[in-house]
Amino acid sequence: MEPLSHRGLPRLSWIDTLYSNFSYGADDYDGEGNEEQKVPPEGSETMPYIDESPTMSPQLSARSQGGGDGILPTPPEGLGPVVEAGKGLEMRKLVLSGFLASEEIYINQLEALLLPMKPLKATATTSQPVLTIQQIETIFYKIQDIYEIHKEFYDSLCPKVQQWDSQVTLGHLFQKLASQLGVYKAFVDNYKVALETAEKCSQSNSQFQKISEELKVKAPKDSKESHTSVTMEALLYKPIDRVTRSTLVLHDLLKHTPVDHPDYPLLQDALRISQNFLSSINEDIDPRRTAVTTPKGETRQLVKDGFLVEMAESSRKLRHVFLFTDVLLCAKLKKTSVGKHQQYDCKWYIPLADLVFPSPEESEPSPQVHPFPDHELEDMKMKISALKSEIQKERASKGQSRAIERLKKKMFENEFLLLLNSPTIPFRIHNRNGKSYLFLLSSDYERSEWREAIQKLQKKDLQAFVLSSVELQVLTGSCFKLRTVHNIPVTSNKDDDEAPGLYGFLHVIVHSAKGFKQSANLYCTLEVDSFGYFVSKAKTRVFRDTTEPQWNEEFEIELEGSQSLRILCYEKCYDKTKVNKDNNEIVDKIMGKGQIQLDPQTVQTKNWHMDVIEMNGIKVEFSMKFTSRDMSLKRTPSKKQTGVFGVKISVVTKRERSKVPYIVRQCVEEVEKRGIEEIGIYRISGVATDIQALKAVFDANNKDVLVMLSDMDINAIAGTLKLYFRELPEPLLTDRLYPAFMEGIALSDPAAKENCMMHLLRTLPDPNLITFLFLLEHLKRVAEKEPINKMSLHNLATVFGPTLLRPSEVESKGHLTSASDIWSHDVMAQVQVLLYYLQHPPISFAELKRNTLYFSTDV
Repeated sequence: MEPLSHRGLPRLSWIDTLYSNFSYGADDYDGEGNEEQKVPPEGSETMPYIDESPTMSPQLSARSQGGGDGILPTPPEGLGPVVEAGKGLEMRKLVLSGFLASEEIYINQLEALLLPMKPLKATATTSQPVLTIQQIETIFYKIQDIYEIHKEFYDSLCPKVQQWDSQVTLGHLFQKLASQLGVYKAFVDNYKVALETAEKCSQSNSQFQKISEELKVKAPKDSKESHTSVTMEALLYKPIDRVTRSTLVLHDLLKHTPVDHPDYPLLQDALRISQNFLSSINEDIDPRRTAVTTPKGETRQLVKDGFLVEMAESSRKLRHVFLFTDVLLCAKLKKTSVGKHQQYDCKWYIPLADLVFPSPEESEPSPQVHPFPDHELEDMKMKISALKSEIQKERASKGQSRAIERLKKKMFENEFLLLLNSPTIPFRIHNRNGKSYLFLLSSDYERSEWREAIQKLQKKDLQAFVLSSVELQVLTGSCFKLRTVHNIPVTSNKDDDEAPGLYGFLHVIVHSAKGFKQSANLYCTLEVDSFGYFVSKAKTRVFRDTTEPQWNEEFEIELEGSQSLRILCYEKCYDKTKVNKDNNEIVDKIMGKGQIQLDPQTVQTKNWHMDVIEMNGIKVEFSMKFTSRDMSLKRTPSKKQTGVFGVKISVVTKRERSKVPYIVRQCVEEVEKRGIEEIGIYRISGVATDIQALKAVFDANNKDVLVMLSDMDINAIAGTLKLYFRELPEPLLTDRLYPAFMEGIALSDPAAKENCMMHLLRTLPDPNLITFLFLLEHLKRVAEKEPINKMSLHNLATVFGPTLLRPSEVESKGHLTSASDIWSHDVMAQVQVLLYYLQHPPISFAELKRNTLYFSTDV
């Protein structure tokens, strides 16, 4: 995409074009909003306001050629000839009539722009879309809102001008128009992206190119022509042009409105709002930031918004939180009947001058916050995955759209519950005049983003205030049009053609970091998104007292439809007095954070891909590569008989003359000795290089293995145990019995399920069974420490289930079609099988073998 200079525009930003076209600056007012009298240039005279005004720069005219607004509007009948400036109210009437005519042209242009939007949206859901929904929403962003604002304004202004009365008041119409300029700000911020998207779509789609090159704009009622042809690019420029012109007409109106006229203060207020808006656009602000004006004419900008879970009245509520330049507003969407315009209901607000963050040790404990049971969260994931598969099947078989919509609704309900109940990280804010509020977030990254955004605004000179009920209503009313986050972040809200994310294993090496100003104890954590929220997956060791940590640690992270990787860099705090009373954890300081998109094209290569994330002046260097789930499921039968990794469990136990492999016993013993209270034990990845070193030592039967174990990071030992089971030539619960386990866990009758599941254990080879029972008791002991290590039976089943119980390659090919299906079908069932045994009363090898009841494995 060329810069805006192509096709006749000079190499200026669009704001330069605005200001070259604007004969009045923001400095025309003193700080109190009083207009300073300016003498017009000698020889100038005020002109009635017409669409191609004489003040328009030649550059802008070049841009607007073919725009359909070169026609001079005919004043309404009965207005008489143009009179000289100074005729006061008569001149006011002429200014208004000219502006009204140009407003008609502008509305026709917006209508022409909107005309192709509906058919494009209709084709977007078919098998041969012209554009995707996302592309349509980007190109036509806010056009509908702008059209509705101006249509309402025109319909209100027109009768007042046509039935003219010198005392008629219409300043309130301009005031209302000015108060809705925030919508223009949103349009302006998106303008460049809209143009680029339209250009790219034109290049790749001939149908869209044809549409965008010749849009038909209706001519004004008094024109002899029926329509003019205009390009989409030219029409997309019209709203940008319009803001300046509306401001110009306000200047002209004020000049010809007596100071004692009831319209004068209203027009003055509308002009102040417009000028503040124009000057605010010129600031170096966030490209998505949008503006609304206060009744005093000050610009209040939206800096950030998003959906957060609030603890309110001892229960979780989903809120839409809006951070403006001077206030934090917490809202919820009102329930409205079908077809009605949605609106927000304000739950509470805090002026930023009154907002404080209590330090962790000052936080009041929140006994009402109970983590949602893991097994219920996993059940929701299971339902979501199953529903996804059903939707895919319906689409593949070209099923009824009603059935698909019904499934989508169910999926949304489950995703909504998951989003509401999964966050556990506390984010407390306090109003210095009283109440404090508690949000629960899924990610420390997100907590840091909100805190930083608020603290940045608080560095400015902010004043405390109280909003009147009208002011609060106006501010809350603006939220619907100003918001930048439109949908709850669940997959059912995404377009069907959006990338489904990655399923499999992401290998990440965190190499090093630079840019720290002073020595500190530093470590990094890695987060990936899963089911609409982010989860912490790995943590490097703490590199002590350094400005250039060299971790060089590799991690293997399981992805479940993930699209982003986040890296957070922390300074470790060892001060035990700094404990957060909301979750009883010591709070470490975030030094920097960054996020990258997991582009399938980049990461799905066999080679390592090196990258750097820049965060607050800190640069973290890392590498990554990806293995899809179907590739990772493949087990390569090993021919070697030496070592323990990749060797049949029966061969290892026979060689060692043991009932349970030595590697399993040693790793379990070490975890129980010093890792059973480690947060996320078995879930947090160990350093891959440490795991490989332990693997080599066990394979070589090195005598130093016990010394090495005692010195090794506990997550690496836990990772070595998982790797051992993953690399077995066949899973611990065997290929042969896999289908029977799948069918047994699906039985609904408890007695039949019990008989079947116990019989399947008896059918396992003795080394497999004894090792399985040994591991089972260990995992139960780990789960007993769940209040400290955060690892429930369900969490452990999720980690170990797919490792101990996997389909053979033949089985995989037989009834699975894609990587995401593997997760949605078999993996969930594998978790349920292990969970069944973990929740079962203790199972002894001797008891099982004494039981003489036999059942067919053909369940």
